[in-house]
Amino acid sequence: MDYTKVAECYSVLEGISGRNELTRVLALLFKETPKSELGILVYLTQGKLRPDYEGVELGLAEKMALRAIAGASGLASEKVHRTYVKFGDIGTAAQKLLEGRAQDTLFSERLTLRRVHETLMKIARKAGSGSVEAKQSLLLSLLNDSTPLEAKYIMRTVTGGLRLGVADYTVIDAAALAFLGDKEDRAKVERAYNVHPDLGFIVEELASGGVAAVEGVRVDVGVPIRPMLAERLESAKAIVDKMGGKTVAAEYKLDGERLQVHKSVAGVSLFSRRLEVITGHYPDAVELVKDTVSAKEAILEAEVVAIDEDTGDYLPFQELMHRRRKHGVDKAVADYPIALNFFDALFVGRSDLTLEPYSARRKKLEAVLKVTPRTRPVPRLTTSLPEEIEAFMEQAIQDGCEGLLVKDLDSPYRAGAREFAWIKLKREYRSELTDTLDLPIIGAFHGRGRRTGNYGTYLLGAHDTERGVFTSIGKVGTGFTDDDLTRIPKVLKSLESRVKPSNVESKMVPDAWFRPGVILEVIASELTLSPIHTAAKDRIRPGAGLSLRFPKFTGKIRDDKRPDDSTTVEELVSMYNRQLKKLGPVR
Repeated sequence: MDYTKVAECYSVLEGISGRNELTRVLALLFKETPKSELGILVYLTQGKLRPDYEGVELGLAEKMALRAIAGASGLASEKVHRTYVKFGDIGTAAQKLLEGRAQDTLFSERLTLRRVHETLMKIARKAGSGSVEAKQSLLLSLLNDSTPLEAKYIMRTVTGGLRLGVADYTVIDAAALAFLGDKEDRAKVERAYNVHPDLGFIVEELASGGVAAVEGVRVDVGVPIRPMLAERLESAKAIVDKMGGKTVAAEYKLDGERLQVHKSVAGVSLFSRRLEVITGHYPDAVELVKDTVSAKEAILEAEVVAIDEDTGDYLPFQELMHRRRKHGVDKAVADYPIALNFFDALFVGRSDLTLEPYSARRKKLEAVLKVTPRTRPVPRLTTSLPEEIEAFMEQAIQDGCEGLLVKDLDSPYRAGAREFAWIKLKREYRSELTDTLDLPIIGAFHGRGRRTGNYGTYLLGAHDTERGVFTSIGKVGTGFTDDDLTRIPKVLKSLESRVKPSNVESKMVPDAWFRPGVILEVIASELTLSPIHTAAKDRIRPGAGLSLRFPKFTGKIRDDKRPDDSTTVEELVSMYNRQLKKLGPVR
């Protein structure tokens, strides 16, 4: 197929605003395209070379693209740059600059759709020494043989700005219109795409074999499935009512990155929520999967979360993002350890589980997963009572999570869909904490890993002045230097108590109790409600106290303060209410 025909169609598509007309024009182009070239047409129309999960990128910088235009037009780089600035679009600039070019048609070669795609694939695969020059030479070869209109869309493609307004579902609609004619069968095409999100492959299958071909598309290890998504509601009661009052599964919604884990005899691949290959960012996750997933073939979903290796506590999402490095991966693995929290099984053995109810998928997940300190199923609660869900959410937030994801136990895995089968539970009570807090140590937990032999985490209290007691407010295990870990236990020695001191209130039982005396200055991301900690218990909500989310030691021991001078419960309640009001309703 001539690339000119493609470019002419792109020009028409660019001027269309209505989706129905966009679909009709694209369907006509599909009909005129040889079946063997439909796949590459779909990729290029999406501004891609291959499906996202293959990770093929052109890697062409704007400066390189402008140099190629200068070479093809024979014009000075300064003029090319001025034209680009004038139009603000590299494709339009290429078109305008090449319109005045005296093209030698005797030696030029006709551009075909296949040649454009194959040349761009060569550009994408060039790497290492001399790759910049090689990429530019290949691009120049296309521009030398292109018409101005062809050059416009080639340059937009290589710089990632095709601007046609053609979304994935527009391609599906156009393919259905071109090769089916029956709207009823469109859902079958969409289902095939959701479990095998390679639109080039799907359209080729549809054109060659019709509905029967797309119905034959199956879940396949190594090809990511489009993730199921969740709706939102404001309360546990609203969720239970939406699901008809039946028993549901409430699961921790962790503050990490969603992974789709594919295991086969060939190895382990990890895909992001956007279906990008991110295996290289988590080599330790690959080893965890090999060691703890018993099935030879499986597709599982998990949340990868950064952890404090010494305490086992979850860390904020920002800490996990250090793992998204292109370089220094080994150091990032050492500095930012992770844990895998699995929450779904989509394929195990040779069985597609996506049409099975969630209860069966969870059972299969638990059957193939070995629980270790770094791998486990996501904690969950099955109940039909809103108050139990609310209490479980408070526990989840206390454990470093964002909230809960409540699931219909009878629902299949609706790939690519956002439905009320999964519902996120909002945190109705939330307050950003900006002040530092001065809190006495009331207990300690033995350390692990590098902290073996020392205390790894300290239990902190807040002063309840009305009752003259110190109530638990949270654990802190981050921010300590090696010197702190050695020094603080020595200071605490004289305050150690064999039993819980009479002026301490705590449901949590540490490995060692201490009379309030050593005061740490800490910061935290926010104050949250907690069913575990006793600070301000029943003051904001019946049965709930306040706790710290992601607390961190600032490095200061407040030797200048007595326990009675530490942060009070009254101050904490005031902070919570004042800052909650400042934020307004959490959406």
